[in-house]
Amino acid sequence: MTEAEFLAALRTLPLHPGARDLRDDCAVTEIGGVSLILTHDVMSEGVHFRSDADLADVAWKLVAVNLSDLAAKGAEPIGLLLGHALSSGDARFIIGLREALSAFDVPLFGGDTVAASPGARTFGITAIGRATSRTVPCRSGARAGNAVYVTGTLGRAMLGFEGQADHAEAFNRPRPRLAEGRALASHVTAMMDVSDGLLLDAYRMAEASAVTLAIQSASVPVSDPLRLQECLRWGDDYELLFTLPNETISPVPATRIGSVEQRGTAPLTLDGQAIASTKGLGFQHA
Repeated sequence: MTEAEFLAALRTLPLHPGARDLRDDCAVTEIGGVSLILTHDVMSEGVHFRSDADLADVAWKLVAVNLSDLAAKGAEPIGLLLGHALSSGDARFIIGLREALSAFDVPLFGGDTVAASPGARTFGITAIGRATSRTVPCRSGARAGNAVYVTGTLGRAMLGFEGQADHAEAFNRPRPRLAEGRALASHVTAMMDVSDGLLLDAYRMAEASAVTLAIQSASVPVSDPLRLQECLRWGDDYELLFTLPNETISPVPATRIGSVEQRGTAPLTLDGQAIASTKGLGFQHA
């Protein structure tokens, strides 16, 4: 199965209402009057990190990518559960895990360890957060007339992956936009993090919202303007993509990169050109 086919099959199973039909990055459930946000991300050797990667960096990034999903919900992290395959780099993994937990002020609940089988290593984390606004942001709230924004600068992770020292930390040790997410939560109409590439994630937001996102490439802040198209597609940026009512001023530093329009012939337009397929827009699992 492809990833899309597998998700479609999962949707035929009994789903909790908080699963949001598996069309968002997190589940939301209310317990004791508190809205809890739950997410789970996995990192696999050869897909998300090189076989010679420092496992301290892998541990940090594993924490960060999960917290980035919470950031897109405006959530305050409560704790993490770890799934870990024991391997030769365990001591370095613990060092990076401790550094990330300290940096983001989030504790470990526990989890599970297993003996590593031959082949690629895989690690996973479940992150649990608490909503900080009455309405938890989702992908599906963008409305025609809204403005489209993104935080930060895109493409730094790509350059870090390629070995540019000035951008190495962006790839190895990204920092989730937790404070920005909390500040935005009560203002945005839709929000998600940019993990698989700006264009692909914008397409997904447009699909979920049944609108067209019109992006102007010249407005997007990128780390290398000569490689604009790659910066729009590479991913691993963990910035926040969000929509606001046109008259609303963003409460955090961000760049307006387009507008939300009534659904046209495609979910996404780039510089006026309709894009009707996700092919080539960003990273997708086979």
